Amino acid sequence: MRINHVALRTLDLPLVAPFTTSFSTQTHRSVLVLEVHATVDGVDVVGWGECGALSEPVYSEEYLAGVIDVTTTYLLPMLFEAQRRAPLTAESVSVHLERIVGHRMAKAAVEMAVLDAQLRAAGISFADYLGVTQDRVPSGVSVGIQGSVPQLLDVVQGYVDAGYVRIKLKIKPGWDIAPVRAVREAYPEIPLQVDANAAYTLVDANRLAKLDEFDLLLIEQPLAEDDMRQHAELAKRMRTPVCLDESVVSAAKAADAIAMGAAQIINIKPSRVGGYLEARRIHDIASAHGVAVWCGGMLETGIGRAANAALAGMPGFTLPGDISASDRFYAEDITEPFVLQDGHLAIPRDPGLARLPILDRLEAATVDVVHVDA
Repeated sequence: MRINHVALRTLDLPLVAPFTTSFSTQTHRSVLVLEVHATVDGVDVVGWGECGALSEPVYSEEYLAGVIDVTTTYLLPMLFEAQRRAPLTAESVSVHLERIVGHRMAKAAVEMAVLDAQLRAAGISFADYLGVTQDRVPSGVSVGIQGSVPQLLDVVQGYVDAGYVRIKLKIKPGWDIAPVRAVREAYPEIPLQVDANAAYTLVDANRLAKLDEFDLLLIEQPLAEDDMRQHAELAKRMRTPVCLDESVVSAAKAADAIAMGAAQIINIKPSRVGGYLEARRIHDIASAHGVAVWCGGMLETGIGRAANAALAGMPGFTLPGDISASDRFYAEDITEPFVLQDGHLAIPRDPGLARLPILDRLEAATVDVVHVDA
């Protein structure tokens, strides 16, 4: 493959409702979409990638403007130089970019677009590339922090009525025991889990242990992302399985977490770990150690949602992921929408990794474009 041109599109998409976590409230989603024009075996093809970085460095150290800068200043020029020596492949992208420290979300978006182009040229779906045999995946939903417990119950009821098979509640100090108890009492049978987004410390262990009475699937990332030792200690003090999210940024970190006893479950977000190929490696390591994984989300458009659905079809993904229908976040997606059917989403089988954007919707949502030629 040879990359000829890349367009980095910044999109502004309003959310259907504010989404509040322990670290921020989003009413709009600023999304970076990469449009890679390439030639593969003499055939021109376009590959699409999506970056999970937020507008501000509050989820991780990466943020949208920084991703654009490192991609245009370093990542793409490095790939252009590499393809002068030999044709590019998606599998070689991480090797060519490894000299750049960190910036996993930026690297993931580039690799995603290259892999999408590669698969489209070959006429292969991402699901087939991964060896996925099932045709659908169960869909869970992430419920943000609400203004009151009655409001939370109303929101959860809407998602239960829509058919979601698992509920995840965002929590933080001061918004934890009471809302979780209310939801569990209202829905005693539904699979339920909570996500703290690193809002607690080990000092809060006794309070977090009170969540054990609610028969949760897991508690996600309760402590700081850089402290696996304390997660391992917390895991000894709770019956609820501890799941790591922000702490697991690579297959190596996943292996460390498992060895230390810091993670009984792992949330795999492809953008956070550097791409879908690294996500597959984490899946393989976790499966080899009998550790369950599930696919997290970053409020993706249909581009990233399609790829996540295929990834979640791999056999180690034994828990429902945050792969919700398009209308969970967007009144109008930039692709054909994903629709919930019997609590599941269909795994795309068209060639490529991403669902193609509808061009007029893409243009309407685009607020800035940076063009880079090889």
